[in-house]
Amino acid sequence: MWDWGSQPFNTVITTFVFSVYLTSSSFGPTNTTSTALAIATALSGLFVALLAPVLGQNSDRSGRTVRNLRVQTWVLAAVSAALFLVQPDPSFLVLGLVLLGAGSIISEIASVNYNASIEQVASPSNVGRVSGFGWGMGYLGGILVLLLLYFVFIQPEVGLFGVTDTDGLDIRVSMVVCGLWILLFTLPTFFVLKDQPREKAPRVGVAESYRLVWASLRSLWARSPHTVYFLGASALFRDGLAGVFAFGAVLAAGTFGMSAGDVIIFGAAANIVAGVATMLFGLLDDVLGPKRVILISLVALVVLGLAIFVLHDGGATVFWTLGLAMTAFVGPAQAASRSFLARVIPEGHSGEIFGLYATTGRVVSFLSPAAFALFIWLGAVITGDDNTQYWGILGIAVVLMAGLAVLIPVKTPQEQVGSHQA
Repeated sequence: MWDWGSQPFNTVITTFVFSVYLTSSSFGPTNTTSTALAIATALSGLFVALLAPVLGQNSDRSGRTVRNLRVQTWVLAAVSAALFLVQPDPSFLVLGLVLLGAGSIISEIASVNYNASIEQVASPSNVGRVSGFGWGMGYLGGILVLLLLYFVFIQPEVGLFGVTDTDGLDIRVSMVVCGLWILLFTLPTFFVLKDQPREKAPRVGVAESYRLVWASLRSLWARSPHTVYFLGASALFRDGLAGVFAFGAVLAAGTFGMSAGDVIIFGAAANIVAGVATMLFGLLDDVLGPKRVILISLVALVVLGLAIFVLHDGGATVFWTLGLAMTAFVGPAQAASRSFLARVIPEGHSGEIFGLYATTGRVVSFLSPAAFALFIWLGAVITGDDNTQYWGILGIAVVLMAGLAVLIPVKTPQEQVGSHQA
């Protein structure tokens, strides 16, 4: 239920509703608001990269993983509801960015503690099924809350409780609903999950936390260098995958002229397409191998992204067609990435390696937003236009191509065996 309960922050706030609201003309020129959002997202990623190893290790050492998750979830609910304060005026842009950035940091750190608690509800024989069910509940929750807010507050001229779009009230009230949703629907999680008694280990500081991470990487390099290569490649392309969803809705509104309601409908369709495609590609994973699934997905995403850039003058039809096609390859790449890593982990080191997988991903989580902002600026310099938001697509494509380039030489377990035999 935590996936279901916390999903409004990812789907409604950071992707399809609030970020679109915050980059609308009410807060300033499109280039200015889009660049500001990208910078705020990049800074949030940097904070997560710095904090995650320290807070994650200290949760393990203190034995208070569930308690920390509970507190972080409730703070996330409060921050989500506080977005009601962001009125449609340029003077509120900074407040919106600060609250959004703070929420992103809290959400990421809470996810670390949530993932660390899965052993309480799953065993080695069913962890995949339990994890998949959680992801599925997240997709379902995201679709439901999007449609609920759209039909109850955003689409009607006068919504429930007399809410209208005057002063952005429809969006702002939706943020309060998101906060309440997070608070209420995550409660069952804390009735089930409890901190397990354990001997408390001493807390470590920032320097020691990173020393331990570095020691783990060196040990892994000595045992399996191609696993380290994959950690680097996946950190890059996973950040690119996150950028596809993070800035897709912003592009839909700012470049392709889609209304807030249209973006929400697109978001619901995108979640459905992503979920179905992930399940179907999961069947191909065992046949083709996860590396091929990732390569196919990344190449398709780059090609489709470049096509959107070239055809950006084609209107909403272009985005509906090519944008939905892109969402079909995001989930498969993410799922196959986890599958690939599971196949190359040395026996007895799964916890350590998946911990590094999470940490390396967060270390570069600023790249996509930074590249998005950089290419918007380059587009303005090169073309002299006021709205070059669509140039940000090239920034996301560059990050995906970087991950693709690093992934290509990574050897699968079968390829490593073949090379040793040769």
